[in-house]
Amino acid sequence: MAIKTTIENHVATICIDRPDKLNALDVEHLVDLRMELSLANEDRSVRVIVLTGTGRAFCVGADLGATIDSEHSFVEAFNLSRTEAAERGLYVKLFDLKSLDIRKPMIAAVNGFCLGGGLELALQCDFIIASRNAAFGLPEVAVSSLPAGGGVPSILNAVPRNIAMRLLLTGERIDAARAYDIGLVTEVAPGDELEAAVAKVAATIASNGPLAVQLVKMLATEAADMTTAQAFRLSELAWGVLRDSEDRREGRIAFREKRKPVYVGR
Repeated sequence: MAIKTTIENHVATICIDRPDKLNALDVEHLVDLRMELSLANEDRSVRVIVLTGTGRAFCVGADLGATIDSEHSFVEAFNLSRTEAAERGLYVKLFDLKSLDIRKPMIAAVNGFCLGGGLELALQCDFIIASRNAAFGLPEVAVSSLPAGGGVPSILNAVPRNIAMRLLLTGERIDAARAYDIGLVTEVAPGDELEAAVAKVAATIASNGPLAVQLVKMLATEAADMTTAQAFRLSELAWGVLRDSEDRREGRIAFREKRKPVYVGR
């Protein structure tokens, strides 16, 4: 299986394992990736999801050799389910992870090439940690296409507009150091230390109250489209949801007793 999931200490690591294709994704593997993400999202033992790839790449996007032509028209595919549409040539629908409603924090652990749809996937994670040899880009215009898996709004939200526009219009790549400078990634680690760097951050998140973490992610997502007053009101409601939870009581008791809290997600 080219999409592999391991779960350890409340962290699900989902790995794209097609190193011979630089982890490019065809329809079959996009469907498998979405399934593994959904399973991790619904697994109550999982508190953090890490998305990564094997070999010299995180992911270079769609497998162009397997997604060139379709005998079906666009209009025929457009209103079908995502999988049916993808099977009729509209595979870009499968790069949109928002439809999965992933409540758990997601970290993209980027080693090597992170291009096209691969960057679109990484941008839909909550943040990116990269190895020094990572390279980022949205090169679709070079093959007379465009980043239709949410790449345009995602990169515009991630970095300053003028930098995003240069990446989108030129299709050029940037290295990990530049990606860190512009805020695209939060941390850069030596290649052999990427796994440990990601594991450290994931463990920190997993040790926090899982209900609180998921509600913070919900607030961050929902508040982006709200007025300030609406965002404040939603924050109050989210706090109210947490107020009487076992985990919140445990957190306060552990703080008083100067010990590490034990959260159970209730």
